[in-house]
Amino acid sequence: MEVNSKLANLLGVNMSFPPCPSCQSEYVYQDQNQLVCPECSYEWDPIEIEAEELITVKDANGTLLSETDKITIIKDLKIKGSSQIIKIGTKGLIRRIQDTKDHQLDCKIDGVGEMMVTAKFVKKA
Repeated sequence: MEVNSKLANLLGVNMSFPPCPSCQSEYVYQDQNQLVCPECSYEWDPIEIEAEELITVKDANGTLLSETDKITIIKDLKIKGSSQIIKIGTKGLIRRIQDTKDHQLDCKIDGVGEMMVTAKFVKKA
């Protein structure tokens, strides 16, 4: 590791930059406010990448939801491929928030188990 850091210093490569999001290459250099990967020619702004990683999801009342929040179902929901229904008032716990079109919340619903739920059908408990 010490040899790599000395070589990086000689070549002017900064080891503190994050790897390339496209090819995961560690040989990244800065060009003004952009970071550039010499292996795949991908250019990105690290500030924009950090902003994209923050996923904001709001419940039916407009309250921001985060992981490990407790939620309550506000509408009877049919479960696809099953005759089971999740009733109004059923409690749950948000395990993970995903940036998808339909189901943003990966939840553990009481009496049902693990399930993906759309944020507009829940409220923060």
